[in-house]
This record gives sequence, C-alpha cells and structure tokens, in this order.
Amino acid sequence: MEGFDVVTSDDNKIGHVEAVRDGHLIIEHGLLKKTKHAVPETFAYPDHGEKTVRLSVSKEIVESSPKLDNGSIDTQAVAEHFGLAEGTVASDTEGYGEMLPDDPARTADQDLMRAGEEPADQQRAKIREGGLEPERDKENAPTGYLSDRSQGGT
Repeated sequence: MEGFDVVTSDDNKIGHVEAVRDGHLIIEHGLLKKTKHAVPETFAYPDHGEKTVRLSVSKEIVESSPKLDNGSIDTQAVAEHFGLAEGTVASDTEGYGEMLPDDPARTADQDLMRAGEEPADQQRAKIREGGLEPERDKENAPTGYLSDRSQGGT
C-alpha cells in the first residue's frame, strides 16, 4: 500500500501512504509543511487496481489525530483518538467476553452524553416521572373516542 493515494470518507484526497507499521497506515499530507499521521488499518480499505486507500473516517478526524513524534507512533493516543478499545484502560470487571483492539471504546449512549445529549432511556425516565411531555402532533391527536379514530366516524 505504500505510495497509494489516501481518500477520506468525505471524498477528500489528503495525501499518500508512506508506510504501514504496527497495524497503522502512516499518512503523509501537506504541500509545504508536511505532516504525518497514523491511522489504524481498521479504517482503511485499499483498492489495488486504482492504487488508492479509502478511509471510513473524515478528513477532519485524520487531521486532528496525533502527529507522529520523531517517526514513532503513540499507539495509545491514536487508539483513543479514533475511539478504539485498545486505547482504553479497562479493569477486569468491566464488560463480558473478550475485547478486541479494534472494538469501539465507547457505547452509543456514551457518545450521546459526550455530545451533550441525553440517551433515550434517560428521556423515557423523565417522561414517566412527568418531567417531560412526549412530543405529539396536536392537530391529528386522537380525542380518545374509538369512532373519532376509525375511517368515516362509524
């Protein structure tokens, strides 16, 4: 894959693959001031015919990832940035089963909370406690009579 062009999920060509090391693609990008970033191979899909590698992450995510420091990869920081399980320090009592290095490090609920939103189960709990009103279509809301809901009113 060395020398392949790299295209992100948002169809931006961001550079080329300089090397493949330790399960990461080393991507070099920039015209005058070149920078190198490590992207886990989990997110890379090579096309040998076109000599390109498509990433399943955006340009913004790659550019904000940790840069290589004197050619060495900080695998912990890269895994944390890309949200992989190998970047987390888990105790023996967390979860069930075996955790693979390219498993997501956070649940969907944790991602929602990081974005400042409430998970669905917390929203449902507030509705049950009377703290929130469920969203309703006021114009088409049924009155409670069966005849009002049936076609033709009969």
